[in-house]
Amino acid sequence: MYRDQSFPVATSLFPALVFSATLVFSPLASGAAAVVKIDGSSAVYPITEAVAQEFQRAKLHEVHVNVGVSGTSAGFVKFCRGESDISNASRPILKKEMEECAKAGIRFYEMPLAYDALTVVVNPQNAFVSSMSVAELRKLWEPAAQGRIKTWKDLNPAWPAQQIKLYAPGADSGTFESFTEVVVGTARSSRTDVSTAEDHDVLAQRIAADKDALGYLSLDYYVENQKQLKAVAISDGKEAVLPTVDNIRNGSYQPLSRPLFLYVSEKSLDKPAVKDFVDFFMKNAARVVVEVNYLPLPARAYSENLERVTAKKVGTVYGGENKARPRPTDMRKLLEALMHGS
Repeated sequence: MYRDQSFPVATSLFPALVFSATLVFSPLASGAAAVVKIDGSSAVYPITEAVAQEFQRAKLHEVHVNVGVSGTSAGFVKFCRGESDISNASRPILKKEMEECAKAGIRFYEMPLAYDALTVVVNPQNAFVSSMSVAELRKLWEPAAQGRIKTWKDLNPAWPAQQIKLYAPGADSGTFESFTEVVVGTARSSRTDVSTAEDHDVLAQRIAADKDALGYLSLDYYVENQKQLKAVAISDGKEAVLPTVDNIRNGSYQPLSRPLFLYVSEKSLDKPAVKDFVDFFMKNAARVVVEVNYLPLPARAYSENLERVTAKKVGTVYGGENKARPRPTDMRKLLEALMHGS
């Protein structure tokens, strides 16, 4: 941090004492810089980290924002223990997590942040897969597929008898929960002969290095690595659709679109640094969300997040359920409301 070095030399004891006291009690001088602790979803991480970097620069690095990537579920465990101020989440908080928070006296604000698309990807060397149906994804990822669906030909007779190597987020990831609920029909139900990583960037690099790979990750990680990955268009009984902003916005990318959230501890908002960070986040979210390749909510959604804090409207509107697969008509209504503020 820049400081003006042109002040006059102290010529009496009193000014010297004042100057010394200033140094002692300055956050930077004492090493007691305020810290905002965030953990949770790898999918939400790019948004939060981008905002954190801007906020720290705006505060001249007198506030530190630490953003972890333990996954949505593990993030909620820490949050409900009071170990973090904010939890990144790629699904709504569940009833069991709400109960743990209540036991610890943790009340929270739920803040919708952006829309994401779970993106199925293969290695660019794969010339025969350009689209898949949800039924094919289920056949490939359900627990019964383990030991039975080993090659592309096992999945589709028109494809070659080459081994399929599967890659997925880890069990603590909200992306894993959402994908399994949407595709398999039961959250966390999946074959286990899969290479996993909580960090989606690690997944992207592994898939890019394996010509036999198929995996799924958050849209941003595909966009950032699209020269090394190939997105697969998804069909749910209709024409196969790629995960583009337009297709997410118009509701046609079904059923793999989903909302992303921040959960903010009410108690933590008593800390000036946390309150300032949340205010800064919501005032800059629409721009940053676009910059990191997600779909923003309408501006009103971010101002309403702050209004709920002012009105002390804590809790979730989801009732402790992960409604990962709304009916297409419901999704279109929800997207319409989010995009047009109705």
